[in-house]
Amino acid sequence: MQENGSSNYSFMAPTRIIRSKRKTLSLTINENAELVIRAPLRLPIKKIQDFINEKESWINRKQAIIENQIKDAASNQNKLMYLGSSFPININQSAAKGLIFTGEEFIANSIEPIPLSLSIKKWYKKKFREIAIPKVTYFARQHNLMVNEVRIKNQKTMWGSCSSKNNINLNYLLLMAPMKVIDYVIIHELVHTIHRNHSLDFWSSVESIMPDYKEHKLWLKTNGYKLRRV
Repeated sequence: MQENGSSNYSFMAPTRIIRSKRKTLSLTINENAELVIRAPLRLPIKKIQDFINEKESWINRKQAIIENQIKDAASNQNKLMYLGSSFPININQSAAKGLIFTGEEFIANSIEPIPLSLSIKKWYKKKFREIAIPKVTYFARQHNLMVNEVRIKNQKTMWGSCSSKNNINLNYLLLMAPMKVIDYVIIHELVHTIHRNHSLDFWSSVESIMPDYKEHKLWLKTNGYKLRRV
């Protein structure tokens, strides 16, 4: 990508350069494997080139990971995940509106991307609420943890959060993850009601409730991208 006033430097070209009144340079690889640079308003292109060259190995590794994730998503575009397993989604225009799960497949009555996407999200949110709310209540009672309110959301960057008032937010896209992963996220946020940071005491408390939490934390880190491609 070229920018107005740039010289003919040879370097790994970013997809976008976003300039603002910031003081530092940063780079990200977005969900489409595109390199995005954020730079100060008057920083010379040569400085951006040097920064990209310095990070080239990291950029290549990160782009390769995301490109593989994109290929994986494309190969599973006619499937939906539910509690850690993938099920085919079939279109039956004579079926009732919305999304239906038979235990073996999902059935939808629309092939249009927007109505279909809305039906999927509506079903996921409703089903996740049915699973998550009782689990929060159970773990809170079992371990004497105080919760004020539980909200079910689609958070863009988080799987869960806990406010200073002990309000817990949970991302309903977790419905695609195995049940133990859902348990891990719920326990994680519940422990934040007594430990507000990720201190050693925090992780010790999580482990006391879920001794194998690291396994489920790793699953989410490795497979989380699959849950966000709805």
